[in-house]
Amino acid sequence: MHWLFLLGAIVAETIATSALHASQQFTRLGPSVIVVVGYAISFFLLSMTLKFMPVGVVYALWSGIGICLIALIAYLMFGQKLDLPALLGMGLILCGIIVIQVFSKTATH
Repeated sequence: MHWLFLLGAIVAETIATSALHASQQFTRLGPSVIVVVGYAISFFLLSMTLKFMPVGVVYALWSGIGICLIALIAYLMFGQKLDLPALLGMGLILCGIIVIQVFSKTATH
């Protein structure tokens, strides 16, 4: 169940961050409401995950996966492109997530 909480937190954070761009510095009401609600849901689900997993592991997974998803959404929805060093850095983040999941005993499996 804790993995569903974490997945929900990542999805809510990704939606909220995408809406943050669309809110145009909180000048548009609809996207601004999505930002506030999305982050509230994300942090609530993140706190639920912390009942089962260490905060360092949870935050690494939440932020790392969120960074990669936001970069993909920014490319698809807003036409924002990343250069090779940025893509390599995100690849390293994903490798770190895999290492945590495969080898760490602190991540619950």
